[in-house]
Amino acid sequence: GLKPVIGQYNRRITADTPMTLVGPAAGTDFVKTAADPAGRTVAGTFANCSGGVTPWGTVLSGEENFQEYFGAAEGAAKPNPVDADRYKRYGVTLKPTALRWETFDPRFDIAKTPNEPNRFGYIVELNPWDPKSTPVKHSALGRFRHEAANIYVTDDGTVVAYSGDDERFDYMYKFVSSKKMRPGRTSEALAHNMTLLDEGTLYVAKLSSDIPAAQIDGSGKLPAKGSFGGTGTWLPLLRSGPGGQAESLVPGVTAQEAAVFTRFAADKAGATKMDRPEDFEANPKTGKVYVALTNNDKRGAPGQAPPDAANPRNDNKSGQILEITDNHAGTDFTWDLLLVCGDPAAADTYFAGFDKTKVSPISCPDNLAFDSHGNLWISTDGNALDSNDGLFAVALDGPNRGETKQFLTVPLGAETCGPVITDDLVTVCVQHPGEHDDNDIDNPLSRWPEGGNGTARPSVVAVWKADGKIGV
Repeated sequence: GLKPVIGQYNRRITADTPMTLVGPAAGTDFVKTAADPAGRTVAGTFANCSGGVTPWGTVLSGEENFQEYFGAAEGAAKPNPVDADRYKRYGVTLKPTALRWETFDPRFDIAKTPNEPNRFGYIVELNPWDPKSTPVKHSALGRFRHEAANIYVTDDGTVVAYSGDDERFDYMYKFVSSKKMRPGRTSEALAHNMTLLDEGTLYVAKLSSDIPAAQIDGSGKLPAKGSFGGTGTWLPLLRSGPGGQAESLVPGVTAQEAAVFTRFAADKAGATKMDRPEDFEANPKTGKVYVALTNNDKRGAPGQAPPDAANPRNDNKSGQILEITDNHAGTDFTWDLLLVCGDPAAADTYFAGFDKTKVSPISCPDNLAFDSHGNLWISTDGNALDSNDGLFAVALDGPNRGETKQFLTVPLGAETCGPVITDDLVTVCVQHPGEHDDNDIDNPLSRWPEGGNGTARPSVVAVWKADGKIGV
């Protein structure tokens, strides 16, 4: 049978592993519980999605669909109107959940532990080189359904962390550190660098365009200028300082509210409602930032936000890739849609102007990565084109800009995620193979990876060629 590999760095992080909450949320009444009256030590992390590796050698993990784990017996939870709105905005139900954790542990029962959901939805930083270290939850980066956080370091050492809130009509964020990164891997440098995400300013994106509104009709048809693009501003939400000191930059919102109920602060600031912003990655060659906007089947529906230049399709089933030219530590940027994903034969798709008869169909971009040549790699989740998800490479410069090639396909029902691209190796995760509404335990849709009578299991796959040549 399977056995864990014993190694000096091995550790298991679970929903019970002690974590330290730092930043403006720590110690506030919003996060205090009977088990943690100080509001600074959280039990565990879960519903983690993607993440990032920092230049100082730690790992960042995004707490995403945490709301699915909290509920209450029918009629047991009776929050006041303010708390009820906060639960609703974060998707926390007042009813029993499908997972039923609340029936086994009172901290997941919001009728008994109403603040427990407020202790999740953060970016978690852990030191993989010290298995005895305590992971840290960074509330200065805001609380929402973090897909991930990825780091860009400016020439002067300022650290910028980009993160998306993976929900329909939610927002794109960045955090700009007030301190500079120290180079090197000494213990002193690591200790300093692990505080960089505690002090700085959190922003949310507002996008604008000079494309006439009449040319954004929800069909995805290109405007007269031949592409979707515009300018943008990073709106300040929260400035965090030493020891959890903080200042709200949104009138009528306290610093503690901005840290714990970040979505409300972003709503009030007037941020642009996006089509499920997931992964952010900066191109190591150019510094441009790319955002995976996965889909939004409610765009343009009655009572919902209409299409706009950055989210140009109603009932958006296949998503798009946003390209940002950012002054990373500043507040102004320009943007374009690199890809409007879907079937290349459809009128509502766009591949940066490249010949659509020469590209692969792509749907629901999720995670992003780059190779050493500056090509963008995209893994997909939830393909809406009646085909399996996969991994794709896209050229970003020259006459081939927008050329999209499929590199691999994953099994039925699986999500492609976590791509890591090197010059001689592609590594990718195959998540939840066989997941489908029609799946049956006695006759599963997938038996990946063993086949035969094996049970479908997630896997990590490495792909290489004998001559070492991979990429576009």
